Amino acid sequence: LRQGGLRALLAPWDPPSVHPHDRAAERACTPPSTGSSPPPLDWTRLGSRTISSGAGMSLTQYGLTNHTLTSQRRSYWTLCPQHSSFGPPAEIATKEAQHSVDDSFGVQQRTFGSAAEPIQRNPDYSVLNSDDVSYFKSILGDNGVVQDKDRVAVANVDWMGKYKGASQLLLLPKSTNEVSKVLAYCDSRRLAVVPQGGNTGLVGGSVPVHDEVIVNLGGMDKIISFDNVNGILTCEAGCVLENLSTFVENEGFIMPLDLGAKGSCQIGGNISTNAGGLRFIRYGSLHGNVLGLEVVLANGTVLDMLTTLRKDNTGYDLKHLFVVKAP
Repeated sequence: LRQGGLRALLAPWDPPSVHPHDRAAERACTPPSTGSSPPPLDWTRLGSRTISSGAGMSLTQYGLTNHTLTSQRRSYWTLCPQHSSFGPPAEIATKEAQHSVDDSFGVQQRTFGSAAEPIQRNPDYSVLNSDDVSYFKSILGDNGVVQDKDRVAVANVDWMGKYKGASQLLLLPKSTNEVSKVLAYCDSRRLAVVPQGGNTGLVGGSVPVHDEVIVNLGGMDKIISFDNVNGILTCEAGCVLENLSTFVENEGFIMPLDLGAKGSCQIGGNISTNAGGLRFIRYGSLHGNVLGLEVVLANGTVLDMLTTLRKDNTGYDLKHLFVVKAP
C-alpha cells in the first residue's frame, strides 16, 4: 500500500474532469483576487479532505494525522465541511508543492533493534587451563575433548554467521552421567559453560559470548524406547529431529514437530526453546507434547522427571521450567 500510494502521488498529474455545474460552484466559491495571498486554511475546522491524483487514486482522511502527503506537481485539493456550523461553504485551493521526493511521502517508521554494545567478560569466572583439559579427557576420553581450531571455530559461530564466540574447548559427552560430571567440575572451578545442540538457532543462544566451554550433546543420539500403543517416544537430547520423524513414521506415527532445520536441529534444543514449527496449529506446542524430562542442573545434579504418565498430580510439574520460550 505504501509503494502504491507513493507511485500514485508521483505520477504525472492530469487535471480532473469537472462537470459544468461544478465549475459554476467553483467560481462561486473562489474569492476575488485582491493581489495578496489568501489567508491560511484552518484544517481543524474541516470535516474531511480528499486528495485526488492523476492515477485515479483518492484518499479521504478525517481530522489531523501524522502523515504528510505532498508531491512535486500541482495538487487539486477539495475541502468539504460536514456541517454548516464549521464555517463557510466549500473552498477550493490549488497549491504547488516544492518538496523533494524523499519528503513527498513521509510515514512514521519503527525500527526494532538496538545498537551492538561490547559485553565485558565477568572476572568472577575462571580461565581454562591445561589441568582442566586433562580432567575432561579423563571423563570423556580423547575423542570427547576437541581442541582443533577448525572444529571449535564451527561451534563458535551461529548458523546465520551473526554471532561469534572465542571458546577454545568443545566437549562431546555421550551420557547423562558424563554431562553431570562435566558440569559439576565446571561449577567447582567457576568455568562458564554454554550447552549446544544442532546450533540452528537464529538468536545466538547456543553461541559462546567469550571463552565459555561448549558442551555439545550431539553424541547423545540414541532412541531409548517407543511405545506404539500409547505413541510415546523416549530418546536422548542429541537426536536429530529428522531421524526421529523417520523412525516414528515407520511405526505408523507422526512427530508433532516439524521444522525447516529438521535435518540438523536436535530434539533437546527444540524442547529447550519450545519450538513451534509447521505443525503447531494442529498438534500444539512442545509444552503439551513433552511428558517427561531428565535434566542436569548447572551444578551437576541430575533431576529425573522422565515419566510417561499423561496426568501426574504428585507435586509440581517441574519439567515446564525447562521448556521455555526462545528469546
